[in-house]
Amino acid sequence: MASPLDQFTVLKWADIEVAGYDISFTNSSAAMVASVVLIALFVTLGMRKNALVPGRWQSSVEMCYEFVAKMLGDTAGPDGRKYFPFIFSLFMFVLFANLIGMLPWLHPFTFTSHIAVTFAMAAFVFVGVTLIGFITHGFKFLGFFVPHGAPWYLLLILVPIEIISYLSRPISLSVRLFANMVAGHTMLKVFGGFVVSLSALGAAGVIGAIFPLAFIVALTGLELLVACLQAYVFAMLTCLYLNDALHMH
Repeated sequence: MASPLDQFTVLKWADIEVAGYDISFTNSSAAMVASVVLIALFVTLGMRKNALVPGRWQSSVEMCYEFVAKMLGDTAGPDGRKYFPFIFSLFMFVLFANLIGMLPWLHPFTFTSHIAVTFAMAAFVFVGVTLIGFITHGFKFLGFFVPHGAPWYLLLILVPIEIISYLSRPISLSVRLFANMVAGHTMLKVFGGFVVSLSALGAAGVIGAIFPLAFIVALTGLELLVACLQAYVFAMLTCLYLNDALHMH
């Protein structure tokens, strides 16, 4: 029986090497391209009529737009509005990446289940908001690491703690998404294996397979919820980091 972790194996679809670097096109690359294409189709086709009374598709696009706009406004304030395109793109990319991995029969690849991908996105966010902080406040941004009102004799302890906490942001942001995707998909594969194994035992096994099958149905619904929730959490934390860079609190 195949290991539940085999679903996370990166497979080369086309060997490509440039200047000694392996940039092969893989199933992970294909899933990323598919996510971008589906997002583009979802937004452009949904808004092609731009009707005053929106249909279901247009309403879905507008709902996503308003959801991200409200989230950004509530966390980063009016100063964060100019960063809406990035936050919206980030939210949609993570959302579609998670949902594509839930499609049955097509053997899609959930690239957000790889720490290399989630850490790359988290590191990009971390570097971006840090640059925004320095561009907005100059070297006064370093005051972010000095707790307001703290006694001077505690700064030797508090400042290093604040710096370590700040530097750990890309790690916590990436591990949260990666761990949730790996755990959920592994559980689905494990219980799916139970169903197949029990079904091969005859009539009694088929009856016994009903229970893990019912659990898979419930777990699939939970995974769909987690896929959406993790996209929200990733975007929300990015907005909070952006708020820290803009307002230093």
